[in-house]
Amino acid sequence: MKIASVADLRNNFATISRWIYEGENVAIQKHGHAFAVLSPTNKKKKIALQWPDYESRLKRYCTGGSFKGATAAEIIEDMRGDF
Repeated sequence: MKIASVADLRNNFATISRWIYEGENVAIQKHGHAFAVLSPTNKKKKIALQWPDYESRLKRYCTGGSFKGATAAEIIEDMRGDF
């Protein structure tokens, strides 16, 4: 459990809120005595962001440096299911 003072909350709230968001409990102290604990409401597992495979998409629509002739609307419609 991490510890923060009331002054820390006031001056460094972004850091403390990041600790809580990452699943850490934070004890709040005033004059050296803990009087409250801040904890996350839901502990969510972090899901790794998976980027689309742009290289394979480029190869699908571009051969030899030029597009196959599909319109932008056709390419977008075809890619909609990839996300």
